[in-house]
Amino acid sequence: MAYNPPIAYLLTWSGYGTRLHGDERGTVSDGHNTYGEPFRPPDLTLENCRRELLSEPPFEIDPKQRGCALKAIHDAVDWRNWQLFALNIRTNHVHIVVGAADQPAKMMGVLKARCSRALREEGLIGSRVHVWADGGSKKWLFTPRHVDDACDYVKYRQGPDLPIA
Repeated sequence: MAYNPPIAYLLTWSGYGTRLHGDERGTVSDGHNTYGEPFRPPDLTLENCRRELLSEPPFEIDPKQRGCALKAIHDAVDWRNWQLFALNIRTNHVHIVVGAADQPAKMMGVLKARCSRALREEGLIGSRVHVWADGGSKKWLFTPRHVDDACDYVKYRQGPDLPIA
């Protein structure tokens, strides 16, 4: 049986402390991480417990930071010759649809690190600020329809456009 690699990936990661286990939107955990299965259900006690464990306030992305991160991602994608299909940086998370032969976890790590470095180099965050939550979502997209649907979600289903400075 032949292996068909994915065409692209939908990568999503959150700002530090902006989506905690127990959140009403649902989260993924080791016990709730099977494709097609429901997220971990809301749990206010767990969410409050996780909030108390934060070492600093949640990281929310302002317009200047969004512009800097946008440029950093474009630069990283261009440098590595990856194919960018869609990108949307929100106040508390990033979505990107990107195609490459690399593994999605590696790609996400590269992009998060490049954004963090650019934000620090531009003086938009301190040198010790936690920027991103650990991990993130890595959805494999195998067909042109999957890629189109993911691009539609990233571009048009995130709410109104946000300012970029």
